[in-house]
Amino acid sequence: MNDVKKMRAEARAEIASLIHDGDTAEPWVAETRAERIIEGIEDDILHGDLAPGARLDEVALAERFGVSRTPVREALKQLSAAGLVVIRPHQGAVVAIHTRDELIEMFEAMAELEATCARLATRRMTPYERLLVEEAHLECRRLAETGDVLAFFRANSVLHGLLYQACHNRFLRQQTESLNKRLMPYRRLITFREGRLSESIAEHDAVVGALLAGDEDGASRQMRHHLEILGDDAEAILRALDRMAAAGGTA
Repeated sequence: MNDVKKMRAEARAEIASLIHDGDTAEPWVAETRAERIIEGIEDDILHGDLAPGARLDEVALAERFGVSRTPVREALKQLSAAGLVVIRPHQGAVVAIHTRDELIEMFEAMAELEATCARLATRRMTPYERLLVEEAHLECRRLAETGDVLAFFRANSVLHGLLYQACHNRFLRQQTESLNKRLMPYRRLITFREGRLSESIAEHDAVVGALLAGDEDGASRQMRHHLEILGDDAEAILRALDRMAAAGGTA
């Protein structure tokens, strides 16, 4: 019993650390100036400081990172290849905005990837990983009750990231994390929709409940349903972005 309590305390502390750090992956050490710029822009996009459609000014970025425009251009090219940035001839770079159909397709793919992660995690996760998932879910519930949307978004990202890890399939995890990175700005916007926190907790209840009960089919089905609901919000997200652009919020 003491060992279980100790493991749970360790899991609770680890979840708190992950949420505070805001990243479930191992730290990436930037080895070049371009990589350092990529890391900074990615962080801004993923944390909502750069909204979809926001212009990325090379001069401003060069001043911010204390470099010439050459590594900035290289960073923007790499971000464009990853799908996070769009480079327009004679107009410069902007944070990518996807069409309605593209968003729906990406969320459909994400639903299948995360459903598979949930299925495999149910089968393969270790006892300690079970505690991590449980504690992350409890923290999401607590934050939803407080109405702290930003903290909930961070905790939610941690919970999903734990399931990617717990599937113990490195290729699947890499593909899921890659697509999640592209969708993260949109998932963040969805989180701010009125009533979304309570809905998300109910969906998490179903996923985590099936997972902890060892129900692979149930965990997969509920996770797919969870992501499909996010996909259903794609059109509303685009409408919100249109309003932001009209108001000058992405200028």
